[in-house]
Amino acid sequence: MDKLNRAVLGRVLALGVLLAAESVQAQPADAREWIAAGTAGTLPAEKTFGNALGGLGIVNAGGAVDMKGHPFFEPLGSNGRACVTCHQPADSMGLSLASIRQQWVATGGRDPLFDPIDGANCPNLPRDAAASHSLLLERGLIRVGIAWPPKPRNGVPIEPEFSIEVVRDPTGCNTDPVYGLDSDKPTVSVYRRPRVAANLKYVSYEVGAFNAKRLAMVNDRDPFTGKYMSMNIMSDAREPSLRTQAISAARDHMQVREPLTDEVLDRIVAFESQLYAAQVADSHGGSLVEQGGPLALGPRNLQQQERGLGDNFGVPLFRSFEMWRPAPGETQMQRDFRESVARGHDVFFIRPFYISDTAHINTVGMGNPMKRTCATCHNSSMVGTDLSAGWVDVGTNNLPYARQSFENPWSDTRHELPLFKITCHDEARPHPFLGRVIYTQDPGRALISGRCVDVGSIVMGQFRGLAARAPYFSNGSAASLRDLVDFYDRRFNIGYSEQEKQDLTNFLSVL
Repeated sequence: MDKLNRAVLGRVLALGVLLAAESVQAQPADAREWIAAGTAGTLPAEKTFGNALGGLGIVNAGGAVDMKGHPFFEPLGSNGRACVTCHQPADSMGLSLASIRQQWVATGGRDPLFDPIDGANCPNLPRDAAASHSLLLERGLIRVGIAWPPKPRNGVPIEPEFSIEVVRDPTGCNTDPVYGLDSDKPTVSVYRRPRVAANLKYVSYEVGAFNAKRLAMVNDRDPFTGKYMSMNIMSDAREPSLRTQAISAARDHMQVREPLTDEVLDRIVAFESQLYAAQVADSHGGSLVEQGGPLALGPRNLQQQERGLGDNFGVPLFRSFEMWRPAPGETQMQRDFRESVARGHDVFFIRPFYISDTAHINTVGMGNPMKRTCATCHNSSMVGTDLSAGWVDVGTNNLPYARQSFENPWSDTRHELPLFKITCHDEARPHPFLGRVIYTQDPGRALISGRCVDVGSIVMGQFRGLAARAPYFSNGSAASLRDLVDFYDRRFNIGYSEQEKQDLTNFLSVL
């Protein structure tokens, strides 16, 4: 853990000592270039941002952008936030824990990022106290308040297939008389990582009406175009398009007083649609974008390649890494790292294991368990999402697989996240592997669909720019890429060797 992490947080327990921002003097080891809301200047057509593992590249396909007056960078609501507040170029257009902690120290907790509406564990907590923002400062999580029961955009009520009870509420928000489940406006508060606002041609796109591959249901429509959409933007797939996402983010996170105009929405969507982000340099492997190198690497290749369904052999998701066997390089360290990445590519694509008891994976007619590879589910070329609407219950939210502790995801010694008891109605189709009573930290897609089979399911996130935006999973339960690999190894009893774990970690770090 870096020096700042120890100084700011000191491993805050439920009733432990809480540190004020002004008492912290250390500087972050992984300093980030932060773009504050309202910043003047130009974001170049191409720029590299340093991070702990090397450097991240951002490409604006539409050319340089004047940030002054641009609605992505200007405060639009009442709390001083802009879109860029939670979608930082240095963090692969997401938000890293390193940047969050850096801003807490630099601004004494006064950056608009820490606005209590969702930057605190609950809006009723003291703004200046580090403890009020512990989930943001320790796990990089933003509070997401979702109305209950579900309230679809079309106005047609959804009758949920289950009841929801609050079992444990360490933040106090789900039992709060103003913000909680029993308030005048019943709300479920869950805590999630911001999604990446780059490489979106691979994430948000028009599709056919039916999604028979995984969900056997009609895809959601963009209300502005009437087109069926891929449903991969948000963790719970609640927003079908970048336009509807911008509207809801402005309302819920920026607290705009008036709806955004069509001109503002057009400019936000156009900017997000032209951005590509990927790691371009590694501290051990050197440049990742040398001529003749792997075609998957770097933002320029992301811009130039096309979206499609990849597989293990015919159309590899991340193209070929054969030119790194044996790897070129000026030093032995560089050559060793690149060869490790090439081996990690093989672990991802051709190292089989048994996938079991995973809703929306083992429930689509391919068996339980089924012997496959990482690429089976992460099948969208160049980004590693699911080409289909990709919400699955891999175990990050639902017990018994989910755990609370940031330091040890398989220990229940610390309780940071809420815990809900879901009871499915008798007439409802139960969760296929957990039955009718489910304990979950985040009901996920089920808060939108109202379906028992969706409890705990979360939309897969893309794999690009991972080195720039730790921690991982929607609930921030993997502090590092190695923690992410270890989770899957334990979850599916894969039995990776130490070499395979390191190679796979290195592979993910260069994407």
